[in-house]
Order: sequence, then structure tokens, then C-alpha cells
Amino acid sequence: MNKKLSSTCVILFALCSFNTAHAIDAKYRTKLEQSGCTQMSEMMGCDINKTKAENAKAGFGSEVYPMHHHTFTGQWVAKNANTGQTVATIRVDDKENVWVNGKKVAAKRSDGGLMFKQGFIQYRLEGNTMHGNAGYWYDSDAQTTGPIKLE
Repeated sequence: MNKKLSSTCVILFALCSFNTAHAIDAKYRTKLEQSGCTQMSEMMGCDINKTKAENAKAGFGSEVYPMHHHTFTGQWVAKNANTGQTVATIRVDDKENVWVNGKKVAAKRSDGGLMFKQGFIQYRLEGNTMHGNAGYWYDSDAQTTGPIKLE
């Protein structure tokens, strides 16, 4: 009797554990799938009420569109949010090579943005019109942040 009870408890526990994989609402999951968004990209601006193609044009999802849909090319300026002082001048060429204050840095795309780091400062450029050709930076050492604007 004790073995049957123990086996039943194990089976019930397994079924309860398995069911937690379906924690998000089915309608919400369908919208995520149809839009090409993830929960993380939705927090960054991916619209679950748009199609995959519309979100990809805005820089979200895995579909590839020509560069003119989200270009980072140009001169950008990072400013301190409190003082308005220039933190960095950023240049991006048409092949997404990036220079911060004249020094070339490695950059990578992430959820429609262009990310790179120099020292303790992390930068993210939003090169699409949805974000107004802007970005932000964060200094993990000084705990400061601010906007980046395309000049």
C-alpha cells in the first residue's frame, strides 16, 4: 500500500511539474509566434499585434531585411543625462564598423540594435525610426547612464 501511495505521489508531482511549461496564456503565446516577438523583445518594443514582417522591418525577429530599414551609419554623440557633457563621439560606417572616440571597437547586433563596449561603458544604438535614431549608454563603474543621439 505504501509503494502504491508513493508511486501515485511521484506521478502526480511529475504531472504538476510538466504542466508549468505552459505557464503563459495560449492566446498570448499565439500572438508571440505570429508576431515573431519573444517576451524579452516585446519589452524592448516588439509589437505582438503586428506581423513578423512588420516587426522585422523595425529590427526585431530573425527575418533579414536590407540595411536601409535599420541603419546605424553616421556620427553619434553620447551625453551624460545629468550634466549634458559629451561622454563619447561614436562613428559607424556602412558596414557597421564602430569607432568610439576614434578607437575601433567590436560591435554586434542584438534585437534590432547595435551593441558595443569600451572599458566599463556599454553602448546600444537603435538605428530604426521606431526608436527615433537614438540609443543609450551605461557605465558600470560610475553607475551613470545617458542618451545617444544621431547627429
